[in-house]
Amino acid sequence: MKLLVAATLISLAAAFSPSANIRNGQTSLAMIPKEKATGAYFPFESKTELNANKEADDGSGGVRQLLGVRGAAQETNIWKIRLQLTKPVTWIPLVWGVMCGAACSGNYHWIWNPFDENDRNVMLGLEDAAKGLTAMILAGPFLTGYTQTINDWYDREIDAINEPNRPIPSGAISEGDVIAQIWVLLIGGLALSYGLDVWCEHEFPINLALAIFGSFISYIYSAPPLKLKQNGWAGNYALGASYISLPWWCGQAVFGELNRPVFWILPILYSIAGLGIAIVNDFKSIEGDREMGLESLPVAFGVDGAKYICAGSLTITQLGIAAYLATIGETPYAIGLLALVIPQVYFQATLLLPDPIENDVKYQASSQPFFIFGLLATCICLGHHDFVA
Repeated sequence: MKLLVAATLISLAAAFSPSANIRNGQTSLAMIPKEKATGAYFPFESKTELNANKEADDGSGGVRQLLGVRGAAQETNIWKIRLQLTKPVTWIPLVWGVMCGAACSGNYHWIWNPFDENDRNVMLGLEDAAKGLTAMILAGPFLTGYTQTINDWYDREIDAINEPNRPIPSGAISEGDVIAQIWVLLIGGLALSYGLDVWCEHEFPINLALAIFGSFISYIYSAPPLKLKQNGWAGNYALGASYISLPWWCGQAVFGELNRPVFWILPILYSIAGLGIAIVNDFKSIEGDREMGLESLPVAFGVDGAKYICAGSLTITQLGIAAYLATIGETPYAIGLLALVIPQVYFQATLLLPDPIENDVKYQASSQPFFIFGLLATCICLGHHDFVA
């Protein structure tokens, strides 16, 4: 087993080995820059008239900077800049995914469960809470932070058009500091995942395997020559799977087993819905994506085509999952999931379809809570369902 783990890590290292990036003559991630950036990274003029990403004028620039979202204030503190690169706001779906996986296992123990007198073992509950928190730190700050940082590194040319005030294109952080952060987050995440496997006494290091797979997908999503995000279908599905399937499997593996096809199939189906969520994030970057030759779905199908793909993938997938829950006799959960789909359809009709560019943030904020609670309801249902042996 140690040889297997070592071989896998060597393979990962090979994936990051020095190579030339054909596009624009830039060197790849593994090529440590000989000189650190001083000032703006790009010598050419950013097209700030397209999307200047100016600091929000409502006084929230400092908070936005820490969360890693648009409208952030310019910052010189290196640790705040490092945090901004990891985009903490994007940790939330991964943390939620871990919670859903724990619920799906049906084996998470509360510290003191008020609804079940047989689930009041304080020490067992404390241990499970510690395991859950560790899995959330793995999925959020470490591996999502790695994903976001490496994505910003390889998106530095696009960001110079869409978001020129972000840390890398603006020169707020040097090349060497960015690369060091990527490696620390990656290696730290892999080490933490293996530690979880040891803690959970797994015969096969399933969490390490998931972490390696997810890290590799993150790399090829952003980095040439594959750069999955250049293809709207592959890129958006990879993003959906990373935000839903992988943390779900991680949380379930910590507290239970992935020993039935349904535990693999349903997260994959939910990732199709995640594809729809990922499309929403592409509407705001159409200009930069088109100029850089990235075939995002809004670029490939136009705004009108992409918005219907987005709405359809979200709605049809959840209706199919509700139908499955009904076929296994979980009618109340199926009805509950349908009830959570209805407001999503309403916000699609009133916000997404009329103007997905103008309403992208408002639509996400209005619709996604119903989606994620539907995801949790599905996982609770599976965790409590008595599958026939």
